[in-house]
Amino acid sequence: MFILLLQTIWLFIAELAGKDLDFPIIVKFLTLAIPRLIPMVLPLTILLTSIMIFGSFAENYEFAAMKSSGISLQRAMRVLSIFIVILGIGAFLFSNTVIPASERKFVNLRKNIIQLKPAMAITANQFNDLGDINIRVAEKYGDNDQFLRDVIIHKKGIKAGNFTVIKAVDGELKGSANSNLVTLELNDGNYYNEIQSNTTKKRNTYKAQKKNHFPFAKAYFKKYILNIDLSSLDNVDIEAQRYSKGYNMLNVTDLKSEIDTISDQVNSDFESIEKQVGRRNGFAELNRNMKIDSLHKDSLSLSTYLSVKHKARIYAIAFSNVDGMLGRMQSTQKNLEIKKRALNKYEMSLHNKYVLGIACIILFFVGAPLGSIIRKGGIGLPMVIGVLLFLTYHFIGIFAKNGAEEGGMPPILGSWLSTLIIFPLSIFLTYRATTDQGILNIGNLIQPFKDFFAKRFGKSKE
Repeated sequence: MFILLLQTIWLFIAELAGKDLDFPIIVKFLTLAIPRLIPMVLPLTILLTSIMIFGSFAENYEFAAMKSSGISLQRAMRVLSIFIVILGIGAFLFSNTVIPASERKFVNLRKNIIQLKPAMAITANQFNDLGDINIRVAEKYGDNDQFLRDVIIHKKGIKAGNFTVIKAVDGELKGSANSNLVTLELNDGNYYNEIQSNTTKKRNTYKAQKKNHFPFAKAYFKKYILNIDLSSLDNVDIEAQRYSKGYNMLNVTDLKSEIDTISDQVNSDFESIEKQVGRRNGFAELNRNMKIDSLHKDSLSLSTYLSVKHKARIYAIAFSNVDGMLGRMQSTQKNLEIKKRALNKYEMSLHNKYVLGIACIILFFVGAPLGSIIRKGGIGLPMVIGVLLFLTYHFIGIFAKNGAEEGGMPPILGSWLSTLIIFPLSIFLTYRATTDQGILNIGNLIQPFKDFFAKRFGKSKE
């Protein structure tokens, strides 16, 4: 937990370092970050402790003493097995209640810190991405760093590029804890706006003339008020918080409800685009005024009944409809990809709550028999073996998660893949340990080859 907590500190170091935060706020920040680490810490802890304890028993011949007293390995593991099952159930309840609640408080704490001290979102002498603007200031001063000097702002637009630039001598930030908006009052500055041509022909004309810049508008202001939307800064994962609730802030019941909602939205978008295609192509209305089946094959030939002018107009309308429909379909496809990715995250979050408890049980039945087989306790070899096993388990889970998010595999498989892979290993190790066998018997592996060569060469000698 300590190691992963240090990783969390480095992950959010930009929000903690140099922000003049009180020590209780930092402690609360880290305390709320601890529950999100439990799904990684708890399985690793069970794996390591089971290897260390059972390895210590085997190393000190405790199991030999138990077996001489008529106590088998299964009986020695019985009480711990019951405890691990109870712990697995508790892990599920923890992931279903505590983790979502702490995640909501964690996000709200980050939001409140930024809103109570909006200047914390701005670092001097570098461009800062805030909502729909990029802002750079030379200096911050005042009790809460609310006063800014030498301000440069680039406003974002639909098209990529810095077409609108605002410069001011100084300014002041004003925020409220009850609003996502922060007011920026600028003094003594200029407003530059590059005028973008609506047609490609005009843009190509300026390029052909090799002008250094496009036409622009410039205005001087004594005071300029700009509202900055900081709502995008209140989420740990912006893509995950695209909808009303984040997938990591919901319990099982809420996740199922949200999955149904997003699924209905995806199905509705599919039906909507299908209806639009049918309405734009006119197939539904084509058979209203004439009977298509009763016409001859060449009855609708444009070359026979229409002039060149009319044909050109029809072709232009057709091309316009096709281009518009293609643009609409591409836009719908992008929206569907975003919603499907979010749906995959919600489904994986639902299954991950069950995976945590099952993983704790399975990893115990990997670590306990493995410790009794290798007969090494303490922190040396068991620690190395346990960490290697867990890293393998963890990286398989990461790859499966990334593949499931992008739609490469079903979300349920992305959540359960690493657990399904380690499950046969737990059965194999438990069987080998209870039957007093090693992990691998090299003699048994090479015996078929010995028999084959002995039989082959034996026949050749005869």
